[in-house]
Amino acid sequence: MPLIQDLSLSQFALVAGLAAISAVAGGVAGYGTGALMPLVLVPLVGAEPVVPIVAISALFTNAARIFAFRRRLDMRRALIALVAALPTCALGAWLYTLLSGRGAAIVIGTTLIATVPLRRLLKRSGHRLGEKGYAAGAAVWGVVMGGSTGAGIILISLLMATGLEGAAVIATDSMVSVVIGVIKFSVFGLAGIITPLVLVIGLLIGLIGFFCTFLARLVVERMPVHVHAIILDGVVLVGAGMMIYGALR
Repeated sequence: MPLIQDLSLSQFALVAGLAAISAVAGGVAGYGTGALMPLVLVPLVGAEPVVPIVAISALFTNAARIFAFRRRLDMRRALIALVAALPTCALGAWLYTLLSGRGAAIVIGTTLIATVPLRRLLKRSGHRLGEKGYAAGAAVWGVVMGGSTGAGIILISLLMATGLEGAAVIATDSMVSVVIGVIKFSVFGLAGIITPLVLVIGLLIGLIGFFCTFLARLVVERMPVHVHAIILDGVVLVGAGMMIYGALR
């Protein structure tokens, strides 16, 4: 793993620029940092520290989203997800260096793609994902979230399947994710993988993301709910496609 002094100012600037872009995108779509940041982080610092770096930065970006969209937060759904996902997330974070997620990524990605048309059909017929199904899905999401980056699309898909829309999805997802992030950070800290480089880059991405999230709120507040739902569906499809592509590559 490289040291802080091994990175140039231009490389830090590249990280900061992508952090700003992903924060705005994530503030609108509820998902972005975990998928975009590894594209620049892996070539710079390697794959091993990416998960703890994103976990640190996510504490800031998710806290900003909670504050920005607090009026749309669905606390009941957030609590259900946390009760189901906290134990499995701790397990996933502990095992993340040992897991080979290729097959799981293909299954999860394919399932997520299928949820978009299925959710729309169920909505037309008046059906939604019940609390038991939602809790079971959140437990599975906890394992994936604990041991990877970019797993936010799973929770977003689950929340939309329960009937949430627009900013309510972002606010509720962020509340769950910030608590999960504390668990991940604690596990990584106890494991001794929070190095000075991980901490500095994580804080850089997180602080930039915190302020850029409020730019995203201005966009969301002016966006019709049905348009935001289309964007969220697009995010699920693209994110799931990237997950499958990465597994098959």
